[in-house]
Amino acid sequence: MWDDPLQMSSHHRLVIARRCPFLLTCILLFLARHSDGASPLLVTVGEVTDSTAVVWGRGFEAGPLTVEARPMEKGATITASTRLSREADFIGKLLLTNLQPATRYTYRLRHGKVEVSGTFVTAPSAKGTRRVHFLWSGDLGDGGHCRHIGEGYRIFRPMATFKPDFFLFVGDTIYADHRCGGPDLAPGYDFIAMSLEEFRSKHRYNRADPHAQDFFRTTSVYAIWDDHDVRNDFAGPTEPLTVAGLQAFIDYWPLSPPKEEPQRLYRKVRWGKLVEVFILDTRQYRNDNRQLDGPSKTMLGPAQRRWLLDGVRRSDAIWKVVVSSVPLSVSTGRQARDSWSSANVSGLPEENGTGFSVERDAILKTFRANGVKNLVWVTADVHHARVIRHRPWPDFSFHELIAGPLSASRWQPQPLDVALHPEPLFGLGDVDNFGEVTIDRLGLTVRIFDASGTMRFQHTIAPDGPS
Repeated sequence: MWDDPLQMSSHHRLVIARRCPFLLTCILLFLARHSDGASPLLVTVGEVTDSTAVVWGRGFEAGPLTVEARPMEKGATITASTRLSREADFIGKLLLTNLQPATRYTYRLRHGKVEVSGTFVTAPSAKGTRRVHFLWSGDLGDGGHCRHIGEGYRIFRPMATFKPDFFLFVGDTIYADHRCGGPDLAPGYDFIAMSLEEFRSKHRYNRADPHAQDFFRTTSVYAIWDDHDVRNDFAGPTEPLTVAGLQAFIDYWPLSPPKEEPQRLYRKVRWGKLVEVFILDTRQYRNDNRQLDGPSKTMLGPAQRRWLLDGVRRSDAIWKVVVSSVPLSVSTGRQARDSWSSANVSGLPEENGTGFSVERDAILKTFRANGVKNLVWVTADVHHARVIRHRPWPDFSFHELIAGPLSASRWQPQPLDVALHPEPLFGLGDVDNFGEVTIDRLGLTVRIFDASGTMRFQHTIAPDGPS
């Protein structure tokens, strides 16, 4: 027999699964809860600006949740507190204000007798030119790729060593519509979410992964949802589960929507003179995918589209980074197109197309007409990595950066939408991956890394004249 269940082989777990499933479940629960020494207090920091940050915590009982943060070098200690309740799933969000720009802070989060510590970095002031360094990816935990008993979500281990300023989690933060279970997988994810509590449970499962927690304790995040956060290829206005899925998403990320728009997810954040990031909500306002593409079809809705156009063309940041959970140039969807592209699987125009390319092209035409330069779209969703230079018109170009999955089915790069006149610079399939962007006064450098932290590609883009 085993003195320690952690020493059990995969073969022995499979034998137990066949002969005594109840005993296996008990062993898996032991492994999931105790093998990693994980804290019962979960934490994530996000929505960081040059003067504020939101500390999210998920506790285990009713009672106070408190945080104190201080600069690593010198400065005042900032504190905040709230009370957790069972009705709110023991979740609390603490707003830190009056922070110093371009400063690394340490923090301590306390609940009951448990304390968790970590760090985060504030953004530079609007005119600051400090280097900006971030990671991005998406797609975490589809069927067969949820938390492994021994390894967990191992991709977060190398990501944590990068110590980026922030992480862009570009959709599919859970797979609410996938079952995932097995003898080598941590229990608690093998169901399809149909209620608020089940959506919350899916988020809690992913967030409790020890490697993910190590990463989120030291790296702030801006998260946005995509289809699998609710249901495959869903459109918000017509999907019955939108309300529950959206509420769980807002609950489980350190989001702080405007009081007058408590369900709004699209937002922008400035990181000094070098970068302004525009994060799109491609789900909540979209028309049904089956509608034919045309001037009346929208992915963003009128208000969000106007916000994007006004924000990007008025921005005086050198680089404008637009975050879209679905790609511009890769055609997705089976019965109808789900990404921006209306092309077929070969990248060619499709008769009676059902994508959102008319709206996409209208947005790009507005950027072109207003002389927008140094435009980069950061996307995910298609389970492979790509770096692409698009030149839809001879006098206008931009880049699209695609990464993912973090832990999900791995696919191969496919033909790109010819309407954008794409120039593929790199493609990587069949591996979990993440991307890194570093921006300084000399340019933007993008790198793609696999799950081991091995760099697979590097490319530098020089800024195109004054912004």
